[in-house]
Amino acid sequence: RLYQIPFEMPDCEGEGGTRTLHLVGDFSAPAEFFVTLGVFSFLYTMAALVLYLRFHSLYGENKKLPTADFCVTVCFAFLWLVAAAAWGKGLSDVKAATRPGSLTEAMAVCHGTDVVCSAGTTPAMGLANISVV
Repeated sequence: RLYQIPFEMPDCEGEGGTRTLHLVGDFSAPAEFFVTLGVFSFLYTMAALVLYLRFHSLYGENKKLPTADFCVTVCFAFLWLVAAAAWGKGLSDVKAATRPGSLTEAMAVCHGTDVVCSAGTTPAMGLANISVV
């Protein structure tokens, strides 16, 4: 929800004041889908582990239970792939929206002929990249 993040920009009027701007974009849906699927996968894994360890005889005697377990596992694997792809696209959109170069290009004060705008440091996205991998 980048639109909730404010940042200060120097005012173009030359009075030394600043204007508060907001970033553009809402990329929360892919991240929420990714995390929600992860939580449901964890809960299903814990339930399946209890079933495997505590009720092993029930799992072995019932022929439909292993098939249902396999089908649910395949569905979770497919949804996990979809969620990881969605989160990867969402992360690339966040990177594009918060790239320092694009932020300085959007500032009217940086459009002057003798003005040099520097973005400063580049945001660290290493942990976000690891979450996609």
